[in-house]
Amino acid sequence: MPILSPRDSCLTVLNLFTTDSRDKQDRLLQEMRTIVNAAAYEGWISSTVHSGSDKPGTANLIQWRGEGDVHRRYAGDEFRHRTVPLFEEMTTSIRLLRTEVAFTGRHPSNGGATEVSPDRDDHTVIELFGVERENLADLVSVLERSHDWLVDEPGYRSLSVLRGVGAVGLDGDFAVRYSQWDGEGSYEAFRSRPDAEWSAARTETRDKLRSLATFLEWNTYRVVHTRSAGQ
Repeated sequence: MPILSPRDSCLTVLNLFTTDSRDKQDRLLQEMRTIVNAAAYEGWISSTVHSGSDKPGTANLIQWRGEGDVHRRYAGDEFRHRTVPLFEEMTTSIRLLRTEVAFTGRHPSNGGATEVSPDRDDHTVIELFGVERENLADLVSVLERSHDWLVDEPGYRSLSVLRGVGAVGLDGDFAVRYSQWDGEGSYEAFRSRPDAEWSAARTETRDKLRSLATFLEWNTYRVVHTRSAGQ
């Protein structure tokens, strides 16, 4: 089962797809499963497919040995002439985000590793933050520190921060906050709580993010499929 850890030397690629209907989302998921089940690319470690919940879309969290392996995959005829055109028919946006895991933190009850698997029942939230290059380090630091107060939130399980190192379909620098919750209800209660009831630390985090981020896009997901090399 894939594990997110800043101690790993692998490159983590997060491919985000948006679409305008649940039918197209289902077709995307079917195609992604087919690709993952047949994966045998040089340097490929694992792929984990996520199904969009709040908004139609999908995400694929892919672990690679390094940049060279990803470039070979993207430059291949199959990817350029079959995979990309097929996905373009079903999507409203495609973002292929190359990242490194900068931080992982967990609630004490959630074990010693951040696991990503359909065998778990996580309600997963993926937030994409744009940022000017000179502010990337500060943005990552603020996102990391949000774990310190999230541990007091009911239903919180884990937080991982992915630092952007390159992208296709996105201009500029970025970071990703990937969080796991015990269910939709817990996350919605957290998200909808009135500002007046927020902790001082949560308010400070929001204000700093507003001053640093150039945009924010997010969706919620459930993990539906995973496969690793050798399976």
